[in-house]
Amino acid sequence: MSYKITRKNESYNYEAPGHFDVRTTRLHDPGDVNAGGITMGLSHFLPGGGCNYGANAKETIYYIIEGQMYLESETGTPNEVKTTLYAGDSYHCGPDTKKSVVNNGTTSCQMLVALITPNQ
Repeated sequence: MSYKITRKNESYNYEAPGHFDVRTTRLHDPGDVNAGGITMGLSHFLPGGGCNYGANAKETIYYIIEGQMYLESETGTPNEVKTTLYAGDSYHCGPDTKKSVVNNGTTSCQMLVALITPNQ
């Protein structure tokens, strides 16, 4: 068993492909623990900031800590395909699901992002 603690001043910034008007910070990487498969980050989106419509090969969870994000996804009920997520809401999708998010609010949005590598 292994573990890693990341203190609030130990996260690091990185460039996320297809993202705009956002500061992305990485909290945890899969290599942090033995046989790890989770990447976790905290993203700070300015009003109008977001991520272009597209997919990644990982299971994804978004959790809105503060603010709001407009979500467009290729899957879900008609009310879920295009919706706004507010503080306390979360979104979970499987690998290769096309989606986009845009901060449609008037203040910055903080979103916790977890990416899970599928079993090989």
